[in-house]
Amino acid sequence: MRNVPTRVVAVVMLLVALAFAGLVSNYASSAPDGLNRVAADEGFSDKETRNAAEDSPLAGYEAEGVEEPAVARGVAGVVGSLVVLLVAGAVTYGVRRRTAAEHRETADSS
Repeated sequence: MRNVPTRVVAVVMLLVALAFAGLVSNYASSAPDGLNRVAADEGFSDKETRNAAEDSPLAGYEAEGVEEPAVARGVAGVVGSLVVLLVAGAVTYGVRRRTAAEHRETADSS
């Protein structure tokens, strides 16, 4: 069996995740979820106030400025996935670098 470089595996996984996010987001349920559902069930959904993020480019799980609704949802899914992956990667990178630096300090002081 041939060894596959880690970077190749990571890139393939990224592409699969983005393709999945772009395609599957069109099949997401239109039913209310989370707090929206609780508010409707408990009868206080009419007290909803304006959200500060209502005018954001991805509000309502659709990309602003994209005419075709299916494409708008796909773009929003891909962009949302990229944001989550970038934030998670940045946190992981920061923790990993700090941990490596701490190990070096410990090794140097021994």
